[in-house]
Amino acid sequence: MITRNHVLAAVVAGLLTVSLVSAQEMSVEESYLEESIENMIIREQSQADGRDMKLVALEYIAEAINHGNTSDDVRNALEYLSLEGITNQTRENGRLINNFPDVRARAATYLGEIGTPEAKNTLLKIMLAESEPMVLTEAVKSLAKIGLNENEETANIISWVVTRFDGLNPDNLLALSALDAYEILAKKNGGLKDPSAIRTILRIADGHYIKPVQDRARQLIFELRQYGNNGNSGR
Repeated sequence: MITRNHVLAAVVAGLLTVSLVSAQEMSVEESYLEESIENMIIREQSQADGRDMKLVALEYIAEAINHGNTSDDVRNALEYLSLEGITNQTRENGRLINNFPDVRARAATYLGEIGTPEAKNTLLKIMLAESEPMVLTEAVKSLAKIGLNENEETANIISWVVTRFDGLNPDNLLALSALDAYEILAKKNGGLKDPSAIRTILRIADGHYIKPVQDRARQLIFELRQYGNNGNSGR
């Protein structure tokens, strides 16, 4: 049976094909109109029922970002998808039926591609609401890619998330992504000033993590010394 979603998908495919063929010939007005249509379709696809349709929406979003469409509509669609099954819940006979961690993880990845302060704020929402390590790992990577750390907010939330999983069986991939993020944030912002970030690195170095992750933490402690106590490189 051909559903509304199938028709919508066909329309999007056609629009994107036209976009690739005729982008150079378009006027400013035509380009704006096509982006508006693209945004509308992305919004509809992201809110459609079912995991498969949301994965299709993510494909269209990736295409939109690749050709420079990082509008608020695209970011809002990613925020919706990144919280699918968390704050946007659909239940059937009391059972949650829209818990799609793979959808949320890809949405978190694409937010890093957008790279704006608004995208960073959406990623911080994900960090506070999410419980799946695979999604959190992608969110941490995207926060590192954006590189914003005003008032140590990003470093602090990363530390809070890692601490949640810092038990006898910690998540090594999440810890490794956090260490990489700390390194990038320090380089982009003249060091790390948040004490909780330093404590987290020390816990990873001496905690229940595999040796390569512990070694990475010890290496990072050594590297951070170049910034000095006041967080400014070279002082």
